[in-house]
Amino acid sequence: MDEIRSELIDVEHLQPGMYVELELGWMAHPFPTGSFKITSDKQIEIIRGLGRKQVRYLPGKSDQITPIPPMNPANAANANPASADAQLQRQEDAAREQQRQQRAEQLAAQQRDLALCERRFGQTVRQYKQVLEQVYSQPQAVLAQCQALITDYVTEMLGTGESAIRLLSDGSGDKLALHPVNITIISLLLGKQLGLSAADMTDLGLAAFLHDIGKLELPERVRWLEDSFSAHEVKAYQTHVAQGVLLGKRMVLPAGALLAIAQHHELANGSGFPARLKGDAITLPARILALVNRYENLCNPSRPSNALTPHDALALLFAQFKSRFDAKVLNGFVRMMGVYPPGSVVQLTDARYGLVVSVNSSRPLKPRLVVFDAKVPRHEALILDLETMPELGIQHSLKPAALPRAALDYLSPRQRMSYFFERAVELPTPQAAP
Repeated sequence: MDEIRSELIDVEHLQPGMYVELELGWMAHPFPTGSFKITSDKQIEIIRGLGRKQVRYLPGKSDQITPIPPMNPANAANANPASADAQLQRQEDAAREQQRQQRAEQLAAQQRDLALCERRFGQTVRQYKQVLEQVYSQPQAVLAQCQALITDYVTEMLGTGESAIRLLSDGSGDKLALHPVNITIISLLLGKQLGLSAADMTDLGLAAFLHDIGKLELPERVRWLEDSFSAHEVKAYQTHVAQGVLLGKRMVLPAGALLAIAQHHELANGSGFPARLKGDAITLPARILALVNRYENLCNPSRPSNALTPHDALALLFAQFKSRFDAKVLNGFVRMMGVYPPGSVVQLTDARYGLVVSVNSSRPLKPRLVVFDAKVPRHEALILDLETMPELGIQHSLKPAALPRAALDYLSPRQRMSYFFERAVELPTPQAAP
């Protein structure tokens, strides 16, 4: 049948309109897929530079063209063997050099993207520390700085198309500063996912950034809730909400942001604090903040030994704590983070191990990840985008301790998760076969 019949054709005889199968690994060529219809002479030049003398050609999927006939065997026999060998060697050398350059360009691009995210995250952490230093002496100046920061983030998220959540390489530092920055980034991305207006996004961002500001009034030992707390310590911990509202009023925070801070520990089933509100009595920004706050504390508890993997934290929220959170918010969170949020350690369907580093909410089941490959130096590992590899998927999530030692050292799963946002990767759309 024409639909499945194929034949080998010399690369010198390729023409636009031909449907070809390269039969090469995904890293051995720059095309989105290994099977496609040639649409330009440029693609032909790239194929010829791959070092293959022939590729598979599918007439049934190709345009109606007249292929150039192969070289006459008699003429081929008379060709200069030494010249042919030299030409083949040049082609192979050119293909290797092209692959080397492509890999170097991809590595440089991903390192630039990560460095930019980490630099911006660090700047935001430093700004939060400045807030802690100046909130008593210059409350309204601090508010102006916070509004400028959040407005920039909201404008960027709403104006650049799809945004992806990105795992950063270093999550060490003061939890009092790292925690609100993580909460801010994730909450704003979730607010966008749920369709909040720019004004509500700004209120949400301000509340997320400043939701724990009241902890400045607490002794350090009760700033992070522990299961071992006495009733007196739990009560002292819970006062940070009221203290945060008081500081927010001194800053003259907008009413929406102030209300979200007041309600960020309220839960949908009425089991939260301080007012035991439930359902629609809690504002949408506060419902978002409550969920994201809980997720972040599961992944980044005050005692790292109690940390859950992002995948396990998400599963726990959905399976056991579902009644505590707004259903629309929780479902939107799962869609945004994916089944395997950034930071998850996974095993692929081909048995390889990987670390999820980025998730695009529009393709949550196809994240981007670093894959363990003992043949590739760790600092040269390329990020694999599962969206470009329909034949490959994630088999299941793993705890870091279940990794073989070599894979554990290579992937270096984070003890503390830090997140930022980046523009989602825009993939070229392969031309559909007729």
